[in-house]
Amino acid sequence: MAQDVLCEVNNCKYWGQGNKCQAEAIYVVSHKGKQASNSGETDCKTFVPEA
Repeated sequence: MAQDVLCEVNNCKYWGQGNKCQAEAIYVVSHKGKQASNSGETDCKTFVPEA
């Protein structure tokens, strides 16, 4: 698993300094089933808004 996952969404509860994701696991899905042609066709389901 990747050691450094970068994320610029600083209102996510897993966001950490240096744009480093602090989540223990990352869940990414495709808009089109099980395949995607580019990053715009995916979403990070790990995102949780900071309370």
